[in-house]
Amino acid sequence: MNRLILNKVILILSTLSAMIGIGFLFWILATLSYKGITSIHWTTFTKDLVEGGIRNLLVGQFTMALLATLIAVPVGMMAGIYLREYGYGSKLSMVIRNLSDVMMSAPSIVIGVFVYAIMVDPVGSYNGWAGAVALAIMMVPIIISTTDNMLALVPQELREAGIALGGSKHKIILQVVIRAAKVGIMTGVLLSFARIIGETAPLLFTSANNQFFTMNMNEQFPSLTVSIYNLATYPDAPSRELAWAASFILTMIVLCINLFGRFVVRKKK
Repeated sequence: MNRLILNKVILILSTLSAMIGIGFLFWILATLSYKGITSIHWTTFTKDLVEGGIRNLLVGQFTMALLATLIAVPVGMMAGIYLREYGYGSKLSMVIRNLSDVMMSAPSIVIGVFVYAIMVDPVGSYNGWAGAVALAIMMVPIIISTTDNMLALVPQELREAGIALGGSKHKIILQVVIRAAKVGIMTGVLLSFARIIGETAPLLFTSANNQFFTMNMNEQFPSLTVSIYNLATYPDAPSRELAWAASFILTMIVLCINLFGRFVVRKKK
């Protein structure tokens, strides 16, 4: 009887906790949607920040995120392949895996300060390259972990069948193992991209912000997240409204990327 009562109490408390968490989430989304949608105008997408729009900010944010992806995906995938296919069980692979786990939980602002010390301070100015590198560092451990885990799900029999047919190890990995795990790896890349697209702290120390449209990565680069942070602190109403609009747009971008990643996984299943 005591166990049944305890089970019901824990079930009620767990359900109540979940409802409270979901309630706060919907409260935040409802507030963001109401204030964000009412603040969006056509000029929001057609003008730059200096004119009261976010066109240059969207272009700048996606440019740095795409460059970070180009840097992080090859590095992360090669490291994940090494951990699972070449160095499995070795001391070096254990060290790399532990370091990757530590980096995954490292505060983003620490990564920003690190990149500032090696790419901003030596040249004496903020720049877009530093922002892209900071975001890439955040992506790498996620891609390493995803690649490692997805390759672990590939049946060993597929590798043995490739060996029986006379295939070399690198060909079996490229043409059999990775092809079997490509959906999971792509999902990990999408989720890591969704994470960095909304990061602010590392960009405060690396790319900073630019009110004008520019594609010159050697100077301060436009950033949507940094602009939201700045606009929210301004005293005038138009700036705060633009911050709400930019926040809503950024939230929808992240939501769409996450939903697309889940859709890809479900379709594969």
